[in-house]
Amino acid sequence: MSDSTLVLDEAALLARIAAPEGEGREILDAATREVIGRVPVQTAEQLDDAVARAKAAQAAWEALGHERRAELLLAAADAIDANAEELARLLSREQGKPLNGPNARFEVGACSAWLRSNATTVLEPQVLVDDENLHAELVYKAAGVVGAISPWNWPMMISIWQIGPSLRMGNTVVIKPSSNTPLSVLALVSIMNDVLPADVLIAVSGPGAIGGRLAAHADVAKVMFTGSTEVGRQIIESSAGNLARLTLELGGNDAGIVLPGTDAKAIVQDLFWGAFINTGQTCAALKRLYVHDSVYDEVVDALAEVAAQTPMGPGLDEANVLGPVQNQAQFDIVKELVEDAKAHGGRVVTGGEPAPELGELFYRATIVADVTDGVALVDEEQFGPVLPVIRYSDVDDAFARANAADVGLGASVWSSDPDQARAYATRMQSGTVWINSHGGLHPMVPFGGVKGSGYGLEFGVEGLKSVAVPQVVSGPGRKG
Repeated sequence: MSDSTLVLDEAALLARIAAPEGEGREILDAATREVIGRVPVQTAEQLDDAVARAKAAQAAWEALGHERRAELLLAAADAIDANAEELARLLSREQGKPLNGPNARFEVGACSAWLRSNATTVLEPQVLVDDENLHAELVYKAAGVVGAISPWNWPMMISIWQIGPSLRMGNTVVIKPSSNTPLSVLALVSIMNDVLPADVLIAVSGPGAIGGRLAAHADVAKVMFTGSTEVGRQIIESSAGNLARLTLELGGNDAGIVLPGTDAKAIVQDLFWGAFINTGQTCAALKRLYVHDSVYDEVVDALAEVAAQTPMGPGLDEANVLGPVQNQAQFDIVKELVEDAKAHGGRVVTGGEPAPELGELFYRATIVADVTDGVALVDEEQFGPVLPVIRYSDVDDAFARANAADVGLGASVWSSDPDQARAYATRMQSGTVWINSHGGLHPMVPFGGVKGSGYGLEFGVEGLKSVAVPQVVSGPGRKG
């Protein structure tokens, strides 16, 4: 870490990014509903100006070359680490996730880790033909300006998934954060811009229409979006005019299948966190769990015990590892899905109701048993602290039911015999299948969805390729 790296306290960080008193829009603490600050609400004209500035800066940024860009990204990672605690506290307040567990401090740490991986991953030219007559290589060049649209559930980390590889490959980036969690992303970008050249990375905050305009902008060559399938379709339509390349990580309703005879106690902690990471507000979280008759009761009881004992409350309390639902609209969805499941015979084993004593948007960690396909809680993505557990007796039927969804982001297979689970894994229709875990990601392992969960890959070498344009360089072979 450089001695010149700026370290800011929370007041200084907010002063950099917040709109003046009386301007912009209030952002509330997800747990306490107190005002954190005011976020600027920028206009279409300001977005156009940001894209123009990013376009003007792009050629010089690309000309720096991979080695220099990598150095600057590593310096940006150092700057994030130097300000990690204040970033985590702001993230905890705005998004709601607690500081500890796989939450706010974890997310900020992932930001610097992914940046370092982006900076040091090598993408070599691919030699296609090399003989006496022809030498042909496939190389990758910057696309231009990348329009990034990030979500509210992991606002900093997913923003870095978009920003890091894009900058590494010589693109400039205009990023539009979710209107639910703009301060976190504005703060992250501000810290990075202490290191990066001017206009290489620009954040624009505003309503959803700003994101649509960014995707449709004539000077945007690549769009990266993480969010719902519905909005993903709108992004596709918006980008039709400029033919921007797309990476879309859309909604999921991830299934897990516990195979016959599996030891419930051996898997329960991983099952629980596969579903309840970020209080269930994760695209690739475990959303519906199919469990064989032979271990159904044991798995349900074990999950309920962990759910009931896991501390929930305001994120700045160091004891808590589960937080609130981030916003009222999502809270209402969670509540309605649980009530509907009860009406259709679902058995609430633990939870099943709001926790108003903790705060306005808290919903107790909930396990719902004895539901099946056709109930909304199973068929729709709940995106909250609720897991339906579905009984099955025939393994082939369980896979058929798991694959019946119109989305396919992640899935998992659970067994006391990992080789048996691996043999079943490729039957899942999803971009990723985990064995005896769910949702774990690695910066060098590609990640993306199938069906309604979108298309395009992120992370590692494939992620670098996805934010670049391929070019074939073809010339004389060895004889020439």
